Amino acid sequence: MNYIEKIEHEGKLLSIIIRRNYSSSGIKFFTPNDFSQQLGYMNHPKGYCIQPHIHNQVKREVSYTQEVLLVKSGKVKVNFFNQEKIFLESKIIVTGDVILLAHGGHGFEMLEASEMIEVKQGPYSGELDKKML
Repeated sequence: MNYIEKIEHEGKLLSIIIRRNYSSSGIKFFTPNDFSQQLGYMNHPKGYCIQPHIHNQVKREVSYTQEVLLVKSGKVKVNFFNQEKIFLESKIIVTGDVILLAHGGHGFEMLEASEMIEVKQGPYSGELDKKML
């Protein structure tokens, strides 16, 4: 099984799925450096320390909302669409999977009762933030 899945359309990265069984040592980032939402994985041994730090104030410009979902429990079908609102494909994500939604459109169908945690850029702009398909 492929533990990292990339969904692409016409050379554009729409989504990255990190399956719950993925494992690697150290730090691994899956997103290109120019993405406004960075997605990484960390696996360190007992006793490893990340040096205490403060993040510098850096102005960034965000043109599109990118979001990360962690499936806390359940089973979810994710439907992917291109910018022209045309259906492309579906993927199933389950408890422990993480998905980054970077470009294009998407919709969700809960195949089981599901809990998800969502992380995205803010502040939320209400109706300006998204267009329903």
